[in-house]
Amino acid sequence: MMTDEISAFIAYTKGQCEHIDQNKESIAEHWKDQLFGVDFWFELAQEAEKKITRYNKELLKSSAVFSDQLFDGYTAIFTIHCLTQFVATGKYIDPKFEHAVNLLFS
Repeated sequence: MMTDEISAFIAYTKGQCEHIDQNKESIAEHWKDQLFGVDFWFELAQEAEKKITRYNKELLKSSAVFSDQLFDGYTAIFTIHCLTQFVATGKYIDPKFEHAVNLLFS
């Protein structure tokens, strides 16, 4: 069921946010030749984590909340990155999930 995939994706994204927050110095040190600055990336991760924390259960219950909060504005840069990375891990259950992500973002 897609809800399982969405739940796993949200957990993965929150984990990425926490990883970034805990490793800012190392990430900044290795940040080279990116589309934008590392501080902007940190801001995007922080904003995504705030939204995940604030809208926790609503993200699973409402596709409108999910898309409005995680895939709108600049936050979408970070969450799309997390989504494609999540699919690359192969930790999803339904192969249709991978196809849907690839259709939209590849």
